[in-house]
Amino acid sequence: MDRHHTVSIPPASIPQEPDIPVADFEGTLLHIYISSGHDYWGRQGEGRLQSGISEVPEVECVAGMGLRGDRYFGYRPDFKGQVTFLDVAVVDEIRQKFKLPKLPASVFRRNLIVRGANLKEWLGKRFRFQGIVFEGSQECKPCHWMDRAVSPGTEEFMKPVFRGGLRAKILTDGTLRAAS
Repeated sequence: MDRHHTVSIPPASIPQEPDIPVADFEGTLLHIYISSGHDYWGRQGEGRLQSGISEVPEVECVAGMGLRGDRYFGYRPDFKGQVTFLDVAVVDEIRQKFKLPKLPASVFRRNLIVRGANLKEWLGKRFRFQGIVFEGSQECKPCHWMDRAVSPGTEEFMKPVFRGGLRAKILTDGTLRAAS
């Protein structure tokens, strides 16, 4: 299957196990980013694409599909990266470490920039955020592109302590809204 192929996932295929606990995600959503195309993914040895990324005040989450309008929407059934979370504390650390005080959070190409939540604790768990249920599926490990997008040494700086963020599956539909 072509990596950009869009598939349709019927709602009945989304797991509905009522006995799995769902905890509330305590955090603030600061920024929402979506992009219709990839800049880095699958481009080892090639140049960066310039797909751009847009900050939006709200975004529709579609169970089993992803964020409407984002490059991974409908990518493939059971995809672990339907949405990505990044802690703004990591962005702030990188700004300080690399002396880049105006570095935009969008450069990391994660969808949701949050404050006040330990993302590592949600790996392998279901959680509710703004009424939508997610499942933390995988650490979002930084890649070598971080050195080009931010500054040399950024990839190594982001590797320890879950600094690359969290990938998650979307289990219920809803709309996320960034804090104003």
